[in-house]
Amino acid sequence: MKKLYVLLLSVIISSCSSTLDVRNNPEPQSAEFSYLALGDSYTIGESVLETERWPVQLAEELRKRNYKLAAPKIIAKTGWTTEDLLRGIENELDVQRDFDLVSILIGVNNQYQGRSISEYEEELRRVFRKAINHSKTGEKGVFAVSIPDYGYTPFGASNQEKISKEIDQFNAVFKKVAQDFNIEFYNITPISREAGNNPDLIASDGLHPSGLMYDRWVDYFVNQVAEKITK
Repeated sequence: MKKLYVLLLSVIISSCSSTLDVRNNPEPQSAEFSYLALGDSYTIGESVLETERWPVQLAEELRKRNYKLAAPKIIAKTGWTTEDLLRGIENELDVQRDFDLVSILIGVNNQYQGRSISEYEEELRRVFRKAINHSKTGEKGVFAVSIPDYGYTPFGASNQEKISKEIDQFNAVFKKVAQDFNIEFYNITPISREAGNNPDLIASDGLHPSGLMYDRWVDYFVNQVAEKITK
């Protein structure tokens, strides 16, 4: 367990300079649509190239469908809990700034740090309210992506049963809150568990998803996301 903690801590420390606002990706001239991605290491793309981050891959897939989407604004950092994300939103966003799409993926660090489910739910509801407030079309433009299961990675394999059980508990709350706000919830957790039999789905750090896994996520929900924006 001590070894597990040290490894995760080293990942968090190494990512302290993670960029929150991504503006270096190719985007069409006269972009018509904007996208805000809220989360933690899974959204900022710890241990993968910027082009392999799932919000960036999603933006590119939407452009292939002729949606002129600007580079996504990413508010996320490795190690962030719901509390950290709320603070990040306050620090990074102008009150009046709205987006055509807003995604939410948060909770794994609440689970890892042993924070309570009740605290997670309370803070998650605040995240959802902020996401809706920054969506041009309210809840229609917002979607949630489930917490992946790191119990199926080399990092978490020795404690897989406990991790998976707790991830399921947090995802049950995540899904319930999304339903309460009438937000679509895309369950990519089963895809994340395929990493137990496919090392290509794991990044070089042995913990986070690879670009290939993120590609699988995007393929799973890109069509539904495309329906949220109108050409």
